Amino acid sequence: QLQLVESGGGLVQPGGSLRLSCAASGLTLDDYAIGWFRQAPGKERGGVLCISSSGSILTGASSVKGRFTVSRDNAKNTVYLQMNSLKPEDTAVYYCAASQRSCSGYVSEYHYWGQGTQVIVSS
Repeated sequence: QLQLVESGGGLVQPGGSLRLSCAASGLTLDDYAIGWFRQAPGKERGGVLCISSSGSILTGASSVKGRFTVSRDNAKNTVYLQMNSLKPEDTAVYYCAASQRSCSGYVSEYHYWGQGTQVIVSS
């Protein structure tokens, strides 16, 4: 069974950090481009960062530049989203998704999705 599972979300104060994990079962993540998306209440799901199977990175949201990074640990079949200097506007449900194509900011390009993990940035 193909499955992506996100973890690491929670409540954090502005300026704090979180590291989200995307663990896979039933598929080998290094064969896929892995995108991180987020969806805030009342808004469309949008791309944050993506890491390709070769390790190149696509930034989907300019607001996260210099604050968020994406990495992968192929031995653990896990992709991470490190989020630093968090702001209230980063509050959203964060999803990871896998695509057999190259990185893209389009939701429709991704074949497999996790269930999401909630991130709340608030004092």
